[in-house]
Amino acid sequence: MTYAWVALGSALGGMARYWLVLATFPLFGPVFPWATILINILGSFVIGLFGALTLDGGRLAVPGEIRAFVMVGLCGGFTTFSSFSLQTLDLIQEGRLAAALANIGVSVALCLAAVALGYWLGRPGY
Repeated sequence: MTYAWVALGSALGGMARYWLVLATFPLFGPVFPWATILINILGSFVIGLFGALTLDGGRLAVPGEIRAFVMVGLCGGFTTFSSFSLQTLDLIQEGRLAAALANIGVSVALCLAAVALGYWLGRPGY
């Protein structure tokens, strides 16, 4: 049954990602992959928060299937490391090395900060 939960989470996460890209395109445009960065930051925050909340002794007791649904399925389907990689390669191939390096630096730094913040907010005793 866990596989079904992961599949459902992946489908919902992928649809949410697609919707967010479409919704933010008029705002960000095609010049720089801001939507992908935003998606990865949000997904990093959610996986950190939910992971900490549902640890043994955490504030939420959830079955393993629900943890897999959110962390593996939903967050895995929502976040976009493959898109990040392709967009970075596109920037390099366009001769925009500074933009590619900025994409790498901003994505890694902000996603790491988001997962740490989510974990910190979700940890026991907060």
